Amino acid sequence: MTAYDLARGLHILAVIAWMAGLLFLPRLYAYDAEQGGKSEPLKSEMQALLRAWQTRLLRIIVNPAMILAWGFGLWLIHIDVSARGWAFLAEPWMIAKLAGVFLLSGWHGFLAAERRRIAAGTSTKSGRFWRMTNEIPFLLAIVMVLSVTTEWALRG
Repeated sequence: MTAYDLARGLHILAVIAWMAGLLFLPRLYAYDAEQGGKSEPLKSEMQALLRAWQTRLLRIIVNPAMILAWGFGLWLIHIDVSARGWAFLAEPWMIAKLAGVFLLSGWHGFLAAERRRIAAGTSTKSGRFWRMTNEIPFLLAIVMVLSVTTEWALRG
């Protein structure tokens, strides 16, 4: 096993955890937003439970997984730069991958900020909004995975 193999494997595992959290968190937000029509004792109890889950998911899984995914990704770049030089960062597949990573990181930041708004009771997003945007991480993952897995084909 090489350092590259280790870094790649750990990067993939971190990305899986990050993606799982980013796909589940908007679902929890949707359930929270849809508590409005329930009676007060049940609504308050359910919202407290959902908000605890949201906080735990973000703090225990999503944030650490993002940090690890970035860390292992930077380690992979370091290994590639050592072997190939900096030029590969300007290749179309890498530009697509990095664009996806920055967009996914921005979505993560938006979700984290929204958790604070939900906890404060100032969120204006509906359950429909969260259901419609729930697949954003998966769409970005399609772009990133296909850009990396077709790297050699694109070199022609």
